[in-house]
Amino acid sequence: MGVTRTEIFTEEQNKLAVLLKAMGHPARIAILQYIMASKTCINGDLVEELGLAQATISQHLKELKTAGLIQGTIEGVSVCYCIHPENWGLLKETIGTFLKGYIVSNECC
Repeated sequence: MGVTRTEIFTEEQNKLAVLLKAMGHPARIAILQYIMASKTCINGDLVEELGLAQATISQHLKELKTAGLIQGTIEGVSVCYCIHPENWGLLKETIGTFLKGYIVSNECC
C-alpha cells in the first residue's frame, strides 16, 4: 500500500478525512456518545461502560484526542475527558457542508 498524497487534496478534504477516520471505529463512536451523555468522563468509567480493556480504551482515546475531537485534563491519577467544543463545531460544519453538497436527482442510475 502506497503513501497517501494528501497534498493534492484541499485543506477541507484533509481535515474532514482526519476527523472521520478518528470516528471510524464503533468503540470510538461509543466513547464519544458516552462523553456527550455524561458531559465528562474518567477513563475508568469507560472500561466499565464499554467492557473493553483499559489499554484498548486508552488507544481509542489517544486517537480521538490526536484528531482534536476530545480534550483531557489530568486530575490526580486519572484523566478527565470532554468534547473539544471548537473542533466539534468545526466537525459539524464540515460534515454539514459535505452532506449538503449532494442534490437529489432522478437522473441517476
